[in-house]
This record gives sequence, structure tokens and C-alpha cells, in this order.
Amino acid sequence: MSTHSEAIDHTDGATTKAFITVWFALLFMTGIEVFLAYEQIPVLIFLTALVGLSVIKAALIIAYFMHLKFEKLSLFLTLFPMLILCIVLMLIMFMPDSSRLMTMRPQ
Repeated sequence: MSTHSEAIDHTDGATTKAFITVWFALLFMTGIEVFLAYEQIPVLIFLTALVGLSVIKAALIIAYFMHLKFEKLSLFLTLFPMLILCIVLMLIMFMPDSSRLMTMRPQ
């Protein structure tokens, strides 16, 4: 006969320390992005760094602040393809304007 008086010693989510660590990581990456904005570096390196840092920041926000790190895998596998679809649709929506803008610039 077992009793239910055993204490369960785990948590079902992130601790306050984890949230503070993630917040400081996001703050640090934002500082790097602002620093890069004031530096005179090639545009390709600048944009690659900004996109890379933005993807990492978005992943941290989704994982910790939207609590997807602690959800079941099935929920993640449901939401992630929709995220990719939204990104692709947004790119398709802005692609004609960006290609038209390249031909409008004076040489």
C-alpha cells in the first residue's frame, strides 16, 4: 500500500534564475546589434550577423517566454511548420517590392 505523501522534487517549468539568464542574454545580443549598427562593416556581414542574432533571440523568446521548451513535442511540431509558412508568406509578399526597388536605384 503506497501513500501519496512522497514529495515530488521537480518543477514543470523554468526557474526565475533561468528567465533572468535568458533576459540578460537577450539584452547582450541587443547590445551587440546596436554596436554593429554604429560600426562601418560590410553590408553582407552586417546583415548576416543581424539575421543570425535575431533568429537566436526569437528562438530564446519562443522557448522560454512562450514556454514552448516545456511543452510536448506534438505541440511544437504543430506550431513550427506554421511559423515557417508565415515566414515564407511574408517573404513572398515583400519580394516583388524588393526586386522592383533594385531596378529603381540610380546607377
